[in-house]
Amino acid sequence: MTEVARRHDVHPNLLHLWRRQARTGALSSAADSGGRFVPVAIATGSGAAVTAGGAGLEPVIEVVLRNGRVLRLPAGVSPARAVALADLLERS
Repeated sequence: MTEVARRHDVHPNLLHLWRRQARTGALSSAADSGGRFVPVAIATGSGAAVTAGGAGLEPVIEVVLRNGRVLRLPAGVSPARAVALADLLERS
């Protein structure tokens, strides 16, 4: 447990907490309950998009929403901004 925590730069107590929450079902409850784990797929080779000027490449984060829409964000976007945008796109 300590080695995994060190490798991912988190405190071992967080791993113990997450394991306990996963065992009790706290991480897979209804959508209105807050944070949960979700499946993530990392695609290699497609993590860059041409900028508007076409001069260079800028890393992007691509999120496929439950309604099928795709949200593409610059790599430096704040998590709060990403969540707000995803919520807006899923509601409309």
